[in-house]
Amino acid sequence: MGRAHPDLVELVGRLIADGPRDRPPLIAVVGAQGSGKTTLARAAADHFGAAQISIDDVYLTRAEREALACELHPLFVTRGPPGTHDLALLGDLIDALSTAGPDDETLIPDFDKRGDDRRPRDRWRRFRGRPSAILIDAWCLGALAEDAAALAAPLNALERERDPDGGWRRAVNAFVAGPYADFAARFDAILFLQAPGFEVVLDWRSQQEADLLGVAPDDLPQDERRRLAGFIQYFERVTRRMLTGGVRASVTVKLDRNRQPVAIDR
Repeated sequence: MGRAHPDLVELVGRLIADGPRDRPPLIAVVGAQGSGKTTLARAAADHFGAAQISIDDVYLTRAEREALACELHPLFVTRGPPGTHDLALLGDLIDALSTAGPDDETLIPDFDKRGDDRRPRDRWRRFRGRPSAILIDAWCLGALAEDAAALAAPLNALERERDPDGGWRRAVNAFVAGPYADFAARFDAILFLQAPGFEVVLDWRSQQEADLLGVAPDDLPQDERRRLAGFIQYFERVTRRMLTGGVRASVTVKLDRNRQPVAIDR
């Protein structure tokens, strides 16, 4: 994924400086899969002495998602879409970091994506003291819900074949409108990394996977690229909504296909 753009690291620094003084500012970095939000949040956290948490760290456990799949819709067993995160756990982490003393340690969860479950507590990260800010990278925070008419027609093969009656997308939309909107309202600032279009997301996500496998993007097996093409369909509806203005953000950074910032809208 490379390094975070220094101008964007400094932009996060300005958001921190503009935040409250009585507690660590709470800032979200949001954007499509592969947009570089985790890279940016980590670089800014290192530079400014902040704590960084990815929403991927607080996915519901496998057992919790299986229960949600039984209760609401089978597609909720797949992590990623709104509804599959433990926002209560993330809120508790924010509270603990915000009130930590100099010698306090806060455990930050870690999720094993290969094993598709949360790692045991003895393998969680530790943050010592009170951070200068709390940076959350979360692809869907700030997203705005759609109206019922927009949900009626399936958007892709996943929705046509596995959600023909729209029950899953209506449930995801309800999570966006309710718990996720309420959670986003806690933040002092939301920085949106805006991809040039959804069509780049597969390339970006494939590059991420190639990096994890230690191969060049062109050498990523086609079976793996096809798997990723299916996986990003779970994110497509909310991502497209955000890319076309359906997001509440303090700052929007427009990116080109190479993830370089081309414009900043405050």
